[in-house]
Amino acid sequence: MSRTQQPSRRTVLTAAVVAAVASGTVPAAAATAKAPAADADDPAQLPSARPIDYHAWTTYHDWRCGTAEGVRAVSGLRPGVEIGTAAGRTDYTDPHTGTTAGWEFATWTSPVHRLAVPATEVVASWNAHTPDGTWLQVELRGTYSDGTDTPWYVMGRWASGDQDIKRTSVDGQKDGKSTIWTDTFAIDDTSTGLRLASYRLRLTLYRRPDTRLTPTVWRLGAMGSDIPDRFTVPASTPGLAGELGVPRYSQEIHKGQYPEYDNGGEAWCSPTSSQMIVEYWGGRLTSEQLSWVDPSYADPQVDHAARFTYDYQYQGCGNWPFNAAYAATFKDLQGVVTRLASLTELETLIEAGVPAITSQSFLKTELTGAGYGTSGHLMTVIGFTADGDVIANDPASADDAAVRRVYLRREFENIWLRTKRYNASGKVVSGTGGVCYLYFPAHPNPRQRKALEAVGVC
Repeated sequence: MSRTQQPSRRTVLTAAVVAAVASGTVPAAAATAKAPAADADDPAQLPSARPIDYHAWTTYHDWRCGTAEGVRAVSGLRPGVEIGTAAGRTDYTDPHTGTTAGWEFATWTSPVHRLAVPATEVVASWNAHTPDGTWLQVELRGTYSDGTDTPWYVMGRWASGDQDIKRTSVDGQKDGKSTIWTDTFAIDDTSTGLRLASYRLRLTLYRRPDTRLTPTVWRLGAMGSDIPDRFTVPASTPGLAGELGVPRYSQEIHKGQYPEYDNGGEAWCSPTSSQMIVEYWGGRLTSEQLSWVDPSYADPQVDHAARFTYDYQYQGCGNWPFNAAYAATFKDLQGVVTRLASLTELETLIEAGVPAITSQSFLKTELTGAGYGTSGHLMTVIGFTADGDVIANDPASADDAAVRRVYLRREFENIWLRTKRYNASGKVVSGTGGVCYLYFPAHPNPRQRKALEAVGVC
């Protein structure tokens, strides 16, 4: 997908929030809807194959198939990799603290994954446990469709805490053909026909020297896609009425809280949405975990989510993989970043009880009832009305009671799935093309597993 303006996950709300649609419950009535068959701008643009390829390494066999240097595969209910005997030692100077420390490390490199659809963009994501004294780095190296290779790109340096290192993306990574934009690999000029044909992921695990500490990684994967450039998408046919009981949290009641984590309010749409779905699946924070939050603040768990998704380079909480990794720090949860191809796929997930966090940008006039415009915003889709309209927990609301909204189906699918749009100045800028976070149980039930497989996640 060509980019006339590179994407930003920092939410910029351009108008005050208005009151939400009154709360209500829609009875579940599952049905099937037809998937859109062609792009509304140019039917020839839309490939016959699904233009999204999410692939992950999760099983004991997967971990055994990679190239390990100091890493060992572990079996059990959640197979993964951890440090066995360290492969070496290195110093790391944290760019955000200036502190240099020595670390033991070990690496695991995936087999080559050939993309089913050669990609213009790739986003990696991972699920891991990083006890104090440990952290990890994820890198990607790909082969272009012209046969040349990318460098090893850093897709994230991450720890669940913030005491050992400051979790961070890495700016300034490019090779003249592609660039890393915070958390996203992107081909610089897609009009040339250049694509990423395949990739490998490399995982480096770090621990304090002369200890037996280790991170454990259960899931490592990436979403590659080649979404056709389009200002509009085909209208889909409603196929589901139902609503999930997802907790409701407002980001706006946190305005001005913790400037060191981007000041709350409009900047916290991503962690607020993440916390809603984490709690839907039963994830809870203890009073000890929340003890650092000012006791006068409502919904302290949202402040916690902001702190522990914060990307110190990006200077915000909207790093997509960091949010998915945060969700997976809760017991028996997984998190991935992917794209969906249609509202029909979203209906498939909702029918199976799996809500989704969607990323979209729009003018105030493009989403009836929102009351604001944004250059990038996350909200949680929790169901569909009998008319097929989208029920969303929109954190850009005045208070928790106002979070539940109903948005017109045609408007919502267009602002979420398009890849081009006009901003308030009339300039052509980018859309997210269906990006979403999916959080789901470590061991999905058959219904959930079938729905996830139907949208390419396994």
